[in-house]
Amino acid sequence: MPSGRQTALIVWFVGMAVLIGLIAWRGATEVGSAMVSAGWASVLVVVLVRSATVAIAAGGWWLLFAPEQRPSLLLCVGLRFIREGANALLPLAQIGGEFIGARCLALRGVRGALAAASVIVDVLMQAISQLIFAIIGLILLIAMGGNELVVWPVAIGIALAVPALGGFLLVQGEFGQRLLKKVLSVFAGDRNWLRLSAIDDLFAQLDAFYAQRRRLILSVTWHLADWFVGAIEVWVVLNAMNYPVDFGDAVIIESLMHAVRGAAFAVPGALGAQEGGLIVLCAIFDVPPEAALALSLVKRIPDLVIGIPGVLAWQAMEGWHFHRRGPAADNQNERA
Repeated sequence: MPSGRQTALIVWFVGMAVLIGLIAWRGATEVGSAMVSAGWASVLVVVLVRSATVAIAAGGWWLLFAPEQRPSLLLCVGLRFIREGANALLPLAQIGGEFIGARCLALRGVRGALAAASVIVDVLMQAISQLIFAIIGLILLIAMGGNELVVWPVAIGIALAVPALGGFLLVQGEFGQRLLKKVLSVFAGDRNWLRLSAIDDLFAQLDAFYAQRRRLILSVTWHLADWFVGAIEVWVVLNAMNYPVDFGDAVIIESLMHAVRGAAFAVPGALGAQEGGLIVLCAIFDVPPEAALALSLVKRIPDLVIGIPGVLAWQAMEGWHFHRRGPAADNQNERA
């Protein structure tokens, strides 16, 4: 059977094949012309808007910490760019960047259990805000008399997302703690009691985060505002391509596109899924497939502009940590 890394690479190649197939279906020349019609000014705006949304999302993460444990906002912003870059560019599921973000936070001196718990809670708060955003988009679509072929699948997807989020929250409680310790005991035996202690520490940190409901509400609200800022990308690009949509239309497209991306979380960068979703959603507003594909490709430009520096920054942090750990390990060996 293929390993997890091999499976991720296979899924990545499948997603890339779907993306290339969709472009070939509509014609690379037509898609390219649609991108050119958007203009470099709109591309620049999209990059700036994406940078702003990443920074805002970092604020939602930062708000979760208790004041006495809170890392600097600048650090959270920098690590959020690393998380986004890893999710966008690496052949990992779209949650791979969150593990990297937690590790980087720990490398900067935050206790490991606290760093991991903060990212886990942040992922849930962002998912809840995304669900609310999708519901808003669905309500707007229904209000404008949207196509039932789109409304019903989206409504079913949202309905299924609610118990999924509930299950994610459940495994962060006592049930998940017992289950994880039982699995670890079966595979590792009693020799790993230190790891069991680390699990207790992690779940204690999770309990501490969830006990602060005011900070949770602030984080969800912050993330929800962030999703609306992201809709500016759709509004700017489609209008630049001479497909006039208002901001409400852009919210519908952006919110339901992210719902599709969320459903395809196992696909690195949602390759193919984002493009297929945009083709269907943009058709509601009489935007042809080649323009929808152009919109998707323009939205992927910030993945490169932001993602490459983010991944390089992560590698630099890992390299610096390895460099500092080497002399410390040598000193310990000499004492021994």
